[in-house]
Amino acid sequence: MKTTHYILALCLLVITLSVVGLTRALRNDCCTSEENAVIEAIMARRSIRAYTDESVSRELLDKIAECGINAPNGMNAQQWEVRIVDSKEWLDKATAAYREGVKGTPAEKQFEEPSFKNMFRNAPAVIFVAHKPGHCTQVDCGLMAGNMMLAAQSLGLGSICMMGPLMWLNSDAGKPVIETLGFSEGYEPLLCVGIGYAAEQPDARPRNKEVIKYVE
Repeated sequence: MKTTHYILALCLLVITLSVVGLTRALRNDCCTSEENAVIEAIMARRSIRAYTDESVSRELLDKIAECGINAPNGMNAQQWEVRIVDSKEWLDKATAAYREGVKGTPAEKQFEEPSFKNMFRNAPAVIFVAHKPGHCTQVDCGLMAGNMMLAAQSLGLGSICMMGPLMWLNSDAGKPVIETLGFSEGYEPLLCVGIGYAAEQPDARPRNKEVIKYVE
């Protein structure tokens, strides 16, 4: 009987060690494999400034927004609000107001581009993010935008993060437009993410790996 117990115990030990070894091997493989979906999305993502006219389904936009609000944030306070605009009429009206507001300035030149469609880098859908100003809410919103862009990439969509349009929308001239988004009192629009089907495939721009250093 004791011999049987010893044999069973030995078998369990071997199985346990095998599982641990396999788990470690899989973890190491996930860190280096080109088939790691998350790493692939990060390395493949580009800022897209040209989109097709194809609309993005609300099912996909909902999923992207959900990925956004699952970003890490300080104390899990979630001091952000999200508004999704997929209405061409809204985008065109905002662009018309913007065009009127920047007349006579260098910004007016963008309207001369043959490919110009709207002030949001021509994206057919735009996700606006507002924050309640606090100690780290800007960082929180940046993390949210990162999640949304990676989610878009994984779903076969292009994206671009923008703060430029908000500079005008937050001005006195743009206030009537931004008010239509219905953000709660105390929340300030910070950034927006354009979403759509990419009409371009820009090459990756070089990254300086020398900024990465280990501290011994």
